[in-house]
Amino acid sequence: MQAILFDLDGVLYQDGAAIPGAAEVVAWVREHAIPHLFLTNTTSRPRTTIVAQLEAMGIAVAEDEVLTPPLAAARWLRASGRQRLALFVTEAAARDFAGFTLGEEAEEVDAVVVGDLGEQWDFAVMNRAFRLLMSEAAPPLLALAMTRYWQSGEGLRLDAGPFIRALEYATGREAVVMGKPAAHYFQTALAKLGIAPKQTVMIGDDIRGDIDGAQRLGMKGLLVRTGKFRPTDLAQGIQPAGVLDSIADLPRWWRDYSGNGSSPAQAL
Repeated sequence: MQAILFDLDGVLYQDGAAIPGAAEVVAWVREHAIPHLFLTNTTSRPRTTIVAQLEAMGIAVAEDEVLTPPLAAARWLRASGRQRLALFVTEAAARDFAGFTLGEEAEEVDAVVVGDLGEQWDFAVMNRAFRLLMSEAAPPLLALAMTRYWQSGEGLRLDAGPFIRALEYATGREAVVMGKPAAHYFQTALAKLGIAPKQTVMIGDDIRGDIDGAQRLGMKGLLVRTGKFRPTDLAQGIQPAGVLDSIADLPRWWRDYSGNGSSPAQAL
């Protein structure tokens, strides 16, 4: 292993508090100069907010080390020459789309972008997205993430995935997915690091979005027993490269897996 991709929510923190040992593991990674990025399917907050919240938890992360679906989507939109957008994202997440034209009242747009709106979803909002997708312009549906649910302080909560599936079903169209488990998202991270999939491990709490998505691309997946992890995850036919009680166990796993054969392991 040469590089690490970290999920955030459920891996480094949970319910607004750092998971014990998370800050020390991030410091360990930086101390041993292991190439790394932090990947999140969070679509309700911009990267600046995520970094500030991590800092408040005592986890030091640089802004350019964080990759979010809105940033990946903005790159895709610019590359494809799409300027007029209908955004179905939180007001905070909309900041990552600065420079685009937002067609809040338009009948036709170049793309419909959907993220996690939480309790802002209602029939009127869903129906507006549906009508735009069914317009003569037939804009693409960009899904910032297909996460099914996440772990909140009150329990499990629906994420953006179920709402996007509803729009796909209603329109007969397939969304262009920006976040995990889309190969495009992982490939964006690998290209940024300049590392091959077989040299990279993805660490997450989502057996499908993090582990299966990464392993389908040739990476190794490490599942942590924190966040949204449930024991039944291990009975879904997806075999992680390892299962950690928490992120605090990563240095030990890295040393044991490497067998003192790589420079990061020798530095332990």
